[in-house]
Amino acid sequence: MVIEMAYYLVKAKPPSDLSALRAYLDSGEIGKMRPFGGELQQCLLNARIDSEGWATWEENCYCKPPLAQERAVLDDYFTDLTTKTINKGEGWRAVEALPMLWTKD
Repeated sequence: MVIEMAYYLVKAKPPSDLSALRAYLDSGEIGKMRPFGGELQQCLLNARIDSEGWATWEENCYCKPPLAQERAVLDDYFTDLTTKTINKGEGWRAVEALPMLWTKD
């Protein structure tokens, strides 16, 4: 059985105060989670925020449904999470001009 990796453009509504999520990222604990932590850590550190206040980033994942394991973290900090299947790199190119999520505060 071959498990295919897929790439997703992720959009989610962040909390008004991101300090708890930032502290969690800065602790490095997310990055230590296996098997998804390293990818999730980098995606969240590079996440962007659009003009309507949605956090957005590209993430690769093997799960069906998408981000099933990552939701153990994401659901604690974001609401209304959606994914759209894309080709590798499309998501980052689509959001690269947006401000970083971490500049919103």
